[in-house]
Amino acid sequence: MRAIIQRVKNSTVSVDGAVKGAVGKGYNVLLGVMQGDGEAQAELLAAKIAKLRVFEDENGKMNKSILDIGGEILVISQFTLCADIKKGNRPSFTDSAPPDEADRLYRYFCSCLLENGVSKVETGVFAAEMLVEINNDGPVTIVMDTDIWDKKA
Repeated sequence: MRAIIQRVKNSTVSVDGAVKGAVGKGYNVLLGVMQGDGEAQAELLAAKIAKLRVFEDENGKMNKSILDIGGEILVISQFTLCADIKKGNRPSFTDSAPPDEADRLYRYFCSCLLENGVSKVETGVFAAEMLVEINNDGPVTIVMDTDIWDKKA
């Protein structure tokens, strides 16, 4: 699984002009589910994101997690994170998980965030054309890929 985690002041996602998800201070997470990903990757990534310390403490150091600040997370399914651009200029998406499996793991990942203590998790609409508005804070943007931990195991 691949994720782009953006620290936000707020973020919303709309489909056909209707807001489908909105959060205040916290994260906007773009999530790509790859071929071969399973529940173990969703659990690992959710735990890492919940414990990621990128919010400032009283000394101005990035030392607090989303759990520490009671922050919220908006998760957007983003199959384009699975793009393979090794050949040519047109991305290939053959490394992305099949839609049914990607949707299942996307939902499972969101439930794992809640199980890890995140107070509020909102979502977009899987496979829909979405308008995502992100009010970056910092900006702070972190890229995570579960492959880095899977290879160490």
